[in-house]
Amino acid sequence: MLEVKNLKKKFIKYNDKKEKQEFYADNGITFQAKEGQIIGILGPNGAGKTTLLRMIAGILEPSDGTICFDGLNYKQNEIEIKKKIAYLSGNTKIYRTITTYELLKMCCDFYDVDCKEGEKRIEEIVAILDMKSFLYQKIENLSTGQMQRVNIARCLVHNPKYYILDEATSGLDIISSQIILDFIKKEKKNKKTILYSTHYMEEAENICDYVLMINEGIVIKEGTPDEIKKSTKTSNLRDSFFALIGGVNHEK
Repeated sequence: MLEVKNLKKKFIKYNDKKEKQEFYADNGITFQAKEGQIIGILGPNGAGKTTLLRMIAGILEPSDGTICFDGLNYKQNEIEIKKKIAYLSGNTKIYRTITTYELLKMCCDFYDVDCKEGEKRIEEIVAILDMKSFLYQKIENLSTGQMQRVNIARCLVHNPKYYILDEATSGLDIISSQIILDFIKKEKKNKKTILYSTHYMEEAENICDYVLMINEGIVIKEGTPDEIKKSTKTSNLRDSFFALIGGVNHEK
């Protein structure tokens, strides 16, 4: 189980007068994610979603609060924890001059996956993400949707327990998006724990067991999609969000 308690991240910025100002990208976020659960992290651009996921993935150090995976915290168990994680960032860059297969083999080596087991994992991943047709193509020649599938595939070779997915379907066509969503549902059945950040409220309503709605660095509502819709007297999560922030004119 993943446990996040009172997580905060403070940054420094300068205003037009070049005066230093402190602000919190995330301020006091607390939640749990259990085995076989998809947790939706929802909110507009700039809400604090990516900062939150980067802290959970161990890329950013929190200003305050704790993160524990299976009772282990980062400070004493960083390597062990990161071996359990697959992290997909919205702007991850991958090598473009090698083939999909070569990239996956390289990732197997990085995670010390046994050669025979690595070949088996690659075969499974290629089938799951429908990548057979471009397995031996150079990455620079792939479409946006194909490249995103490769990006997800590189996270899977070590068979992670926890998925941290930031805007996994952003900018993709309907077919590529559905392949990725179907994959997420399949991994839920395999009892993986999945954090799924998106600003596509309809996607979250379709796949998430529990939702955190974030705005300006704080959780403004949490619960199952049905609970949130019921409490806001709305019929979908998009309308729920706007009801919570007081309408579209209040979104920054």
